[in-house]
Amino acid sequence: MRTINLRRAAVATGVLSLALLAGGCGNSGMDHGAMGNGSPTPAATSTSTSTFNATDVMFATDMIPHHRQALDMAEAAQSKAVTPEVKALAGRIAKAQEPEIATMSGWLTAWGEPVPSPGAMHHDMGDMGQMPGMMTDQEMHDLSKAMGKDFDTMFLRMMIKHHQGAVEMAKTEQAQGQDPAAKQLAAKIAADQTAEITEMQGMLAKL
Repeated sequence: MRTINLRRAAVATGVLSLALLAGGCGNSGMDHGAMGNGSPTPAATSTSTSTFNATDVMFATDMIPHHRQALDMAEAAQSKAVTPEVKALAGRIAKAQEPEIATMSGWLTAWGEPVPSPGAMHHDMGDMGQMPGMMTDQEMHDLSKAMGKDFDTMFLRMMIKHHQGAVEMAKTEQAQGQDPAAKQLAAKIAADQTAEITEMQGMLAKL
């Protein structure tokens, strides 16, 4: 996958321990720098002194471009879908995932890790192709050319696959991650997107 500097986790833990010894309970009111757009997700708080591991970093680093691709698909659906329910779903996906990107970007910055650039969203760049559920460039091109009900059908099938990949990534974080905020966001993603998969399967059956 990618090499993660695990020494940061040990340093961060040491810094936190020293701070607690020096200040006792006086630091309990510290501003933890919640990330988001003013209405953060329940898992929006994480700090550079949080205990985190390589799985936490990988989760945020991979989920950011994964979410960005979902936003591209949702944007296309908001303008091209002919089924009102598909348009509405695309809007909800965008509303949920945009602040999650901001939250995870804030974590990576606090952890001293690079935030993926927008160009890193493409499946064929480096090891991004290993991310579950990512669409290929050809699939994204085909979606952009589809029209009418064909677009709606293609969008739903692709987004189901995309969501299934995100749920898989989120479950890995829940099982192997260490940062409480990251694990909480992973649980939210798994629950939200599992429900949307069921919803989209129902939509497909009606098209």
